Amino acid sequence: MRVAPAIFCILFFLNDAIGQHPVAYCTNSEIISLKQGISLYPSLSSSFREMKAAVDPFIGKEVDVPLPKDAAGGYTHDKHKANYTLMFNAGLLYQLTGNKEYAELVRKMFLKYAALNPALTKHPQATTNSPGRLFWQALNDANWLVYTGIAFDCIHHYLSVSDRQKIAEGAFKPEVDFFTKDLRNWFDIIHNQALWACAGIGIVGIATDNSDYINIALKGTSLTGKYGFWANLDQLFSPDGYYVEGPYYARYALLPVYLFANALNNKFPQYKVFAYRDSILQKALSCALQQTNLDGSFYGYNDALKDKTFFTNEIVEALNISRKAYGKDITLLPVAKLQSRVTLSKGGMLIASDLATTKNIPAHLAYRSVEYTDGASGDKGGISILRSGRTDSLTSLIFKYASHGMGHGHFDRLNINLYDNGHEILQDYGAVRFINIEQKWGGRYLPETKTFAQQTIAHNTIAVDGASDFNANENASEQYTPVKLFSNIKEPYIQVVSAAENRAYNGVGLHRTLYMLSLKEYSKPLIVDVFKANSNTVHQYDLPFYYLGNLINTNFRYTYFGNGQTTLGAHNGYQYLWKEAEAPAVKGTMQFTFLQHNTYYSISSLGGDSTSVYFARIGANDSSFNLRREPAYIIRKKGNNETFVNVIEAHGNFNPTTEISANAYPSVKHILLLRDDEQYTVLKIELKQAIIRIAQSNTDTGTKTQHSININGEPINWSGPYTIQIFNQTTD
Repeated sequence: MRVAPAIFCILFFLNDAIGQHPVAYCTNSEIISLKQGISLYPSLSSSFREMKAAVDPFIGKEVDVPLPKDAAGGYTHDKHKANYTLMFNAGLLYQLTGNKEYAELVRKMFLKYAALNPALTKHPQATTNSPGRLFWQALNDANWLVYTGIAFDCIHHYLSVSDRQKIAEGAFKPEVDFFTKDLRNWFDIIHNQALWACAGIGIVGIATDNSDYINIALKGTSLTGKYGFWANLDQLFSPDGYYVEGPYYARYALLPVYLFANALNNKFPQYKVFAYRDSILQKALSCALQQTNLDGSFYGYNDALKDKTFFTNEIVEALNISRKAYGKDITLLPVAKLQSRVTLSKGGMLIASDLATTKNIPAHLAYRSVEYTDGASGDKGGISILRSGRTDSLTSLIFKYASHGMGHGHFDRLNINLYDNGHEILQDYGAVRFINIEQKWGGRYLPETKTFAQQTIAHNTIAVDGASDFNANENASEQYTPVKLFSNIKEPYIQVVSAAENRAYNGVGLHRTLYMLSLKEYSKPLIVDVFKANSNTVHQYDLPFYYLGNLINTNFRYTYFGNGQTTLGAHNGYQYLWKEAEAPAVKGTMQFTFLQHNTYYSISSLGGDSTSVYFARIGANDSSFNLRREPAYIIRKKGNNETFVNVIEAHGNFNPTTEISANAYPSVKHILLLRDDEQYTVLKIELKQAIIRIAQSNTDTGTKTQHSININGEPINWSGPYTIQIFNQTTD
């Protein structure tokens, strides 16, 4: 881990740089280039016109700066948010046009905040231990500091010395003091909110030439470096760039990281912030973008809201600053093209130039199979994304064996999610929240986030004895992480990843191995899911699949509970699941087919004497209708050592115009376990056109270990943790 650059010489740098404004967002030389670029590049020009159209109606008018009283989504909340955006935009327009009316608009608003902020106390709608003053939570106040700090920097030379002092003392200092004194325990943490707070205070420090603010932002309130910007960069991102709270929050964290890094680089290029930790910011952006669907939406695990995409301002800013910092990256141009807007910055101008001069930009980001470690040192598990196909026919299987993910993490050890043809197929619920909709609990996270969405049963992984991983104890979950046993994502036709979790439940070991097989005669890959639960005592194991679509067919009978539905359980998220149907003691190969976006999907599963199946639906005990009413297919086994074998496949299509179905039935005919014990699992999958045999070692997963076993008189010999044999079928 790299040590943060020494800060002892910062006063020297500051004294040398005082008077150089603007610097927090753009420099004088960049502004000169931007003025020329606006007339040259269409996307830069359109972004300029959009910003001007948004700001011009406020010129010469008084803008309301109200006394804070509303929660998220209320008038005062939205007004202060709109105000800092307006101030940021107007400040930039002043630099780009020289029109003093823009600067005067910002000045008047700042003086109103300078009069308001000193008198504020804890927000009346605050419900957390990190209350805000302008907003219900301090995080939003940190957003205000980031944007208004840049606005101040943009109009710095327009302001009189007296105005600068009034604003610095009245608008900024009360907020900074509140963060670093009253909320010191919140500021001095490792978290996305701390990143915003550090960026806000740091940018204000750069804008107002305040070395104390910059030092605190970089090294924490005690100036030891245990907290602050550098420490957060060290601990929140793995060496691969994976962000500990998952992709949804990576999106949110990247904005303050990139904005502050840009300001630091402009002011103190000696720090080489963009080279820090082997260019960790570049890796973080790439990693976040690889965790998106074809429509740009970020994968929904942890406390995610699925309508957040790379079209958001956070990614537009990060992508544009990255272009300035790291140079042209053709692989990212599809994202920039889809965003269809750029920032009014040097990076935005460079992106605009790239878009105007680069031919044949692909329609989508170059998605590929990837693996990312988690943890500051890369030793806290991770995620694997297995992919097959191209462009709109892409199939992506996500296997999450990462750390808990801090306060926004879920109890979802060894969870999987599936996307296909640009659609979510096997979903992660994400978070329960109607963000900034005041009527829904002030726009905050709703209680069902903790009581359902974070619980294990809400995910596509095993829940033991009706409980959640680590009994839904976050502190306990943070202490341990799953272990990746082996993987191979480099082969285009056979990809595999295997991980184990032995701490989530007392006396129960969980081991999941996923194979993505791309076979010659099949347009879509087969996913073979081998999930072992081992214990010395008998347990109930529930494995849900939260599918999106309509049930089409099953090859087993079930009892439908039309008028007498009960919940699947009383606690740990089960209380929110209606039991719609049940099939007890399903033996042989069970098959369940559903239709989603005119494609058929089937889950073929190995049944047995202890196997039951439940069709469930989210929404029980939800009188406020906070939860989406979506279905689940749950396989239950009871025993000590139980192995779930599932083959997931996409097949065929339905044409609603011609009313014709093609290939509407699964290709799997039978699934057989030929051997299953502590050492080895061997299974046979009979397809319509092929037979697949998979043998895997459950104990020795060394890549060079030689294995030799006998199955029904036939020897199987292989090297490494697994072997796959395909009969009557080739893989090339």
